[in-house]
Amino acid sequence: MFGIGMPELIVIMVIALIVIGPSKLPDLARALGRGIAEFRKATQEIKESLEIDEELKEVKEDLVDSISGLKETIENEAALGSKPEGPKYKDYDEIVEEYRAKTSPPQEEVKEAQEEEERPDGKR
Repeated sequence: MFGIGMPELIVIMVIALIVIGPSKLPDLARALGRGIAEFRKATQEIKESLEIDEELKEVKEDLVDSISGLKETIENEAALGSKPEGPKYKDYDEIVEEYRAKTSPPQEEVKEAQEEEERPDGKR
């Protein structure tokens, strides 16, 4: 403990016994024991706090690496001008054609109506 051997401890105890006296030595020993226990508890809490901080740091580094990789992939795809694949994504022109096909009247009926209007007698 603290690099102090048994002979040094005995010398310290004898000096404390002479200086403090035998009546107050047990109280001092109790107070010293409590102080050492609190010190150990505090150092243990600090160690645990540092371990938690280290774990959070590792998680943060993993997230930063993942995000930077994703960002790099997106930038590369954008630079190449690639388009997302799949049935959800269509060109603008395809969407316009589909809309026109769905909203415009059938061409045969339009032609028949135009022909009827052009006939002077209005008969078929």
